[in-house]
Amino acid sequence: MNKLIGHFKTITHHRHQVIRNCFYAGIFFQGLFHDLSKYSPSEFIVGVKHYQGDRSPNEGEREDYGYSLAWMHHKGRNKHHFEYWTDYDRVTKKLTPVKMPMKYVKEMFCDRMAASKTYLKENYTDASPLEYFKNGNAASRMHPETAKLLEKLLTMLKNKGEKKTFAYIRRLKDY
Repeated sequence: MNKLIGHFKTITHHRHQVIRNCFYAGIFFQGLFHDLSKYSPSEFIVGVKHYQGDRSPNEGEREDYGYSLAWMHHKGRNKHHFEYWTDYDRVTKKLTPVKMPMKYVKEMFCDRMAASKTYLKENYTDASPLEYFKNGNAASRMHPETAKLLEKLLTMLKNKGEKKTFAYIRRLKDY
């Protein structure tokens, strides 16, 4: 029962943080629909089983099985994840990253910031989302323009703070 309550509180807290961030980023309605698939049985039951509180339960599922069905379900339904934006290249016949639409890059920024706050709690700083990004390999798997823009926004958050970064994001036009 503790895992069920803990998981529900964690994903709900995260979602509320994203809604707040999306409001400040000028994409409020997108925030309202953010990560609703986490409450579906395919994701929620796995999340409860692998709940730890300090990292994504998908990591626990990967450790147990070598892959995460919950993550595959999630990334296929939520366009703010860069993994959603891949397609087969007609020339190479391989999966290739596709440039993300601006509104989803904005939501991805909001999501990463909220995830850092949710999992790091009192250890969060405005540098945390950038550090996580740089320590991972996401940039090498994103479309180069998407990776460059996300890194720019995360760097701006680190150097100038939330207020100025959200003001800048609100001025970015969709492409």
